[in-house]
Amino acid sequence: MQHKYQAVADNLRAAIQSGQYEDTMLLPTEQALCQQFQVSRQTVRLALSLLASEKLIERRQGSGSHILEQGSPRRLTVAVVTTYISNYIFPSILREIETVLAANNAAPTLFSTQNQVSTERRILQSLLDGARPDGILVEGSKTGLPNPNLDLYRALIDAGIPLVFMHGDYNRLPGSLSVLDDNYGGGQQLVEYLYRKGHKAIAGIFKNDDIQGLQRYAGYADALRDLGLPLEDQQVYWYNTESKGDLLDNDESWAAVDRVINSCTAVVCYNDEVASRLISYLLKKGIRIPKDMAVVSFDNSQYSELSPIGITSLSHGDYNVGQMAAELLVRRLRGEECTSEVAPWFLIERQSS
Repeated sequence: MQHKYQAVADNLRAAIQSGQYEDTMLLPTEQALCQQFQVSRQTVRLALSLLASEKLIERRQGSGSHILEQGSPRRLTVAVVTTYISNYIFPSILREIETVLAANNAAPTLFSTQNQVSTERRILQSLLDGARPDGILVEGSKTGLPNPNLDLYRALIDAGIPLVFMHGDYNRLPGSLSVLDDNYGGGQQLVEYLYRKGHKAIAGIFKNDDIQGLQRYAGYADALRDLGLPLEDQQVYWYNTESKGDLLDNDESWAAVDRVINSCTAVVCYNDEVASRLISYLLKKGIRIPKDMAVVSFDNSQYSELSPIGITSLSHGDYNVGQMAAELLVRRLRGEECTSEVAPWFLIERQSS
């Protein structure tokens, strides 16, 4: 069944191609189009976004929808908003995003929030106030906490700008799409793997201000319960964005972690960065890995191979969240029917377990 916005786009496309607007090279205003087709403004904006993705029109803030001369296609602009740009897994994600966008006549503009809600707000406001992008790929900041920036996300959606979230999303933002890790399933998978290895006391280290950490903990905790293993609060160590630096850089911060894991024989870590740092700390103390302590993790990043002992870690295999998100956004810009996606995990076994 054809959606209303596609019918509106079909009518406008035919009118453009017949030369109906060649005198002004402008489409009617959104309000006029709403009255002409008896549809909502959101439907009109979706139709205009579809025509823009086909390079029939260019939407310019303050001056309406300009009809483009055929043969001179406009390059699409995509804002890529991530928590970080240069460290951990983000370079590979950004490379895949750039590859997909370049193949579809689109160019990314990069923004980094440093996982700070205040910085995220300034970036979103600038996207609303300036030359608006055709689409946005975004990794939300501190997705495990209530976000005061949902008003700006809604304003972008209401402006007809497609949004695709990566890694985490917001349930209160209908109209957005997402590409997520199977974090809950990953937490379960790691605990079940350790259980098959004979471990009965399994600690956890998780980040509590991003939704990935909460979901990974939920899978970890449910797996312990379902396997009849002890789930003790004192065997879980929590950290956040602000305490991450101390945890990674300062041996003294690991004293608290030591108290959490010392009665266990295995640890599930939030990611490879933390797991690699934990392994270095344990080796300094003379703890043998994996004989005294097994360590497993998420992301199968460069840390899993460069760690003093190779880390058993969950990988997305041929799936890349950046590639999947960029391809999803491109399809959405073309007006295709789209649904959110989940990237599955595959276990890569190394020496740490």
